[in-house]
Amino acid sequence: MKFTLELEEFALLLLGIFAFSQLSFSWWWFLVLFFTPDFGMIGYLFNRRIGAITYNLCHHRGIAVLIWFAGFYLKDELFQLIGVILFSHAAFDRILGYGLKTQKGFKFTHLGEIGN
Repeated sequence: MKFTLELEEFALLLLGIFAFSQLSFSWWWFLVLFFTPDFGMIGYLFNRRIGAITYNLCHHRGIAVLIWFAGFYLKDELFQLIGVILFSHAAFDRILGYGLKTQKGFKFTHLGEIGN
């Protein structure tokens, strides 16, 4: 089952790459911005609750899709770019086994405990 989930996330990553290819930005933007959602981990400097909230805001595919749709509706490629980066990064993280965080701690995710 784990392989099937990883394959599904890989397909979603490819979808994100395709969506980026439809924008007018140079490819180096994708590479430079790809790991920016990880800045959501900064919340862990305060406590586990804030860390989980900030991390999840930056890694939630629903939020990514809403931002992309807002950009599509408003014809604003910057919003579309932000949505695509968030979406693609979330898929990449889930391939690696990193899911949305619980308030229990960084290694506790909706996919299970990291490392198990």
